[in-house]
Amino acid sequence: MKVILTADVYKHGVAGEVVSVADGFARNYLIPQGLASKATAGALKQSTKLRETAKVRRIQLDNKLNELARQIDGVELVFGRRAGANNKLYGSVTTMEIAEALMEKTSVDINRRRISQQSMRELGEYDVPVRLGSEISPLLHVVIVREEDLAEYLAAKEAGDAVEIDEGAPEEASERIKELIEAAEANTATLDTTDSGEEEATEA
Repeated sequence: MKVILTADVYKHGVAGEVVSVADGFARNYLIPQGLASKATAGALKQSTKLRETAKVRRIQLDNKLNELARQIDGVELVFGRRAGANNKLYGSVTTMEIAEALMEKTSVDINRRRISQQSMRELGEYDVPVRLGSEISPLLHVVIVREEDLAEYLAAKEAGDAVEIDEGAPEEASERIKELIEAAEANTATLDTTDSGEEEATEA
């Protein structure tokens, strides 16, 4: 059935657009909820102005979605989770958790239904697509580390070290992160010593 949307409807269109939907969806939901009207000849004639407005709003919406896509593309979200010796999580990372973490990090509020669902039940790294219906298809980089290693992982990342998720023995992964942090601290100490020496030489 063809209907004229009188309000924005997720995945279907913006107010004023003429779209084809399932008969049951139109009769049981869209029309009773006041979200659409049947696209009769008379209704189409009367809604000319509404359709013109819809074209402008569609362009504005597409531009906004493209801007959001560029903003979140490549964003890394890190989660700490309890996991067994086989790297299997006691649970999983959900799309709701991803949406909340993205909001906290970027202030971009994405409906969790736009985040592609995939099985994330092991430690490791995942590229998660976000469906925005825009020209750009953004990917979120989700990293899952052991809960007890989360603080160390974040510290190493902040220090600028490239950290790899070791999906082998958990003890080795933890030791690797500690080594990276110790190396970063050693570099900082060396810089401090060098700076002090230069200051003393200048004063002399």
